[in-house]
Amino acid sequence: MRVHRLIAILLLIESRGKIKAGELASALETSVRSVYRDIDVLCEAGIPLVTKSGPNGGISLMDGYTVNLKQLHGEDVINLYLTGMGIYSGGRTESGLKLRNTLLKLEKTLSPAYRQDVEIAKNRFYFDDTPWWSERAEIPCLETVRSAVWRSKKLEIQYRKVSGEVSRRTLHPYGLVVKQGEWYLAAFCEVARELRSFKCSRIHTAQTLDEEYRIPAEFSLMEYWSKQEQEFKMSKSSAEYYPVVIRLKAEKKAKLTPLEIIQQIEEEESLLVTLNLYSYEYACEHMLSILEYAELREPAELREALKKKLSNLMEIYTATPGVDKTRDR
Repeated sequence: MRVHRLIAILLLIESRGKIKAGELASALETSVRSVYRDIDVLCEAGIPLVTKSGPNGGISLMDGYTVNLKQLHGEDVINLYLTGMGIYSGGRTESGLKLRNTLLKLEKTLSPAYRQDVEIAKNRFYFDDTPWWSERAEIPCLETVRSAVWRSKKLEIQYRKVSGEVSRRTLHPYGLVVKQGEWYLAAFCEVARELRSFKCSRIHTAQTLDEEYRIPAEFSLMEYWSKQEQEFKMSKSSAEYYPVVIRLKAEKKAKLTPLEIIQQIEEEESLLVTLNLYSYEYACEHMLSILEYAELREPAELREALKKKLSNLMEIYTATPGVDKTRDR
């Protein structure tokens, strides 16, 4: 939203004193032209910004003027930054409450024109990231973990594996990743003596230790996570591989987005697509929903299983209501 960019411009100008339009554009990932348009909007709102050209020039606030954004502490700015990235853990959590407090501080410092923008945004946009049929998993130790990541402090945690086994570990937290609403911690584990990923919802307890550590200079959180993703997909593909061939009209291709596509062959008016449905059991369970828009071609064993399932359904739903046709199944 533009109001977020305007706030970011004010934060950068006030924190640095003077900054060039090109630097602002780079920091905000926008064009210099957009930056100058935003500067015009800020000036029209009554904020006295001064622009000077030349090697020592830049954009600054008029001497003696402040927009009082300095009352936002480092944690406040981090809350705003994470929210801008879409990393927001909900209004009822500790993170959510901190964000609301940050926004309240920010609203008080803005001119009436911006306060109105914020009020409109709050009334007209609402982000609900909870699933329809279940509650999102609780992450009781998220704030402790996030604080340790930010302050480069070691963590002692109790971690529950998928098997249910609980172990105690001392970690050097390198970074946090949010994937489809799930939080993951990338950390060096002193027990395993290697870098690993930990699902934050499985961290039962977390205690910050008064010990610092160094993250290797060559470490990149983005590169690490991308590699982890690829390794995870490859391991799943090799361990759980069950190719299924379907035919569907080209305009229905978007419906395949959530599925793992292995191969796609274009025909005259349709597509011949090979999917990985992981196992015979998984394919039997999920193939009926795919049959709404596609024809199953292979494998033969799955076609037979689905024919039997469809035949049973036809028998049930063509019978007289009230007659139990499932007794012998």
